[in-house]
Amino acid sequence: MKTQIIIDNIRTPITADDNEILSIARRKLQKNGISFIEGSLHLHKRSIDARKKQNITFVSSVVAQSDADVSMMKSESGIRYQPVSELSVENGKENLDGRPYIVGFGPAGIFCALLLAERGLRPVVIERGAPVDERVCKVESFYKTGILDTETNIQFGAGGAGTFSDGKLVTRIGDPRSEYVLKKLVEFGAPENILWDAKPHIGTDVLREVVSRAHDMITSLGGEIIYNTRAERIGDGHLTINGEMVKCGFVVLCPGHSSRDTYAELIKDGFCVEAKPFSIGVRVEHLQSELDRSMFGNEGLAERLGHAEYQLSYRKGDRGVYTFCMCPGGEVVAATSEEGGVVTNGMSYHARDGKNANAAVAVSVLPEDFNGDPCMAIEFQRKLEREAFVAGGRNYYAPCQSIGNFYDGKDGGFGNKIVPSYMNSKVNAADFNKLLPNFAVSMLKEGFSVFGKKIKGYDSPNVPLTGIETRTSAPVRILRNDKMCAIGHDLVYPCGEGAGYAGGITSAAVDGIRVAEAILSRFRHD
Repeated sequence: MKTQIIIDNIRTPITADDNEILSIARRKLQKNGISFIEGSLHLHKRSIDARKKQNITFVSSVVAQSDADVSMMKSESGIRYQPVSELSVENGKENLDGRPYIVGFGPAGIFCALLLAERGLRPVVIERGAPVDERVCKVESFYKTGILDTETNIQFGAGGAGTFSDGKLVTRIGDPRSEYVLKKLVEFGAPENILWDAKPHIGTDVLREVVSRAHDMITSLGGEIIYNTRAERIGDGHLTINGEMVKCGFVVLCPGHSSRDTYAELIKDGFCVEAKPFSIGVRVEHLQSELDRSMFGNEGLAERLGHAEYQLSYRKGDRGVYTFCMCPGGEVVAATSEEGGVVTNGMSYHARDGKNANAAVAVSVLPEDFNGDPCMAIEFQRKLEREAFVAGGRNYYAPCQSIGNFYDGKDGGFGNKIVPSYMNSKVNAADFNKLLPNFAVSMLKEGFSVFGKKIKGYDSPNVPLTGIETRTSAPVRILRNDKMCAIGHDLVYPCGEGAGYAGGITSAAVDGIRVAEAILSRFRHD
């Protein structure tokens, strides 16, 4: 097995190019007498240290490969070793009694289907929403007409909710399968720099092409993807499609975090489903140019460094308030999937060239806030969304309020310096003090005050807040055992963010791979 040599903490001026960074790593290896395979040296990770505005630097790590045994490599400061990880699955012994079915074609469903298809299992994917091009048309139609398609929207359709997002790939799970995910995304058309950027992103425009190419790869390997079709009454070795019961070898359940009707069916049918923590809040918008200036000291540096982005958090007791899904140069989008509700999310294109930056500022909601009841957790979200719909004017306009008026408890008034981007400014003045629970209101106010001390201008009185943000993650978890099967259901595999086991594109994709590995080690495959 080959060994990876990782050279950490290489600091360079932001004018340094990739070759300069690789040369520094090469010299360090040579100085310490560490041999490596020629041609294997490449960037591993690169981040920006902007803490000192007068001396912003790149902080990089470089990786090389060696044929030497990792246990024989000598320890050196700033150099570490690890085995080269590869996906390797033993062939299972059980025979499949029918083709495998996967419910949902988000990141978990895509990568689970891909790995199963690569091993010859010919999965059938059932996706309630439309393929990418049709999905884009329906979302654009909703923006123009206010007529919502509850089956195809920002939440449902090819690629899942992530298709209409910034396409962030940051994850903290530390799973070696993440590298496989990133490499596959590049193979499907994502930019190569996601392999080494510390905060990789794809952008919704590029991600749509990536999803389409993943579809093509899966079908070329014998898989099948059926769109605009709902799977119901899921059980061991069967599910119902268009009113007809279909026999299957097993079902991988990747429902997405907004599949409330699926959750209700599973609870009714006796699946073990528990309430889990999630978050609620608002979207905050700033001028991207001012954010670049505040964080870099010079907005012109964004051309070299990329637009400034941030991640902020504050905790008090059992609750936290934090920024989530920050979208540089993006827009706030209408993300409801149910009639009579308003939900916000953030989206940006690969260029991130919009005028505003936006981020969710969300407060943790705990199971005890709804007595630990999964049905009440879902209803907690739904009630807030319906109240936001009413506050927005009952036409899918979103409630909006400046930070200054939020602190003062006054409706509306957010000035004209920062124009809210939600559906081309389809917002109405409202008061989040009345819309949000008291615990969320108090935590948001404390959080904005803290965040304003970290980023100049963050809590300026004219900064607009748009809401309501409720779909940060699934409110429930479909329990599974150590074999990855749903408790009490030996042929059903809950998977991904909607099942409660992930929190973003990369971690959901990784969970899809983990479930596929469990399946492949159980059942015979080519």
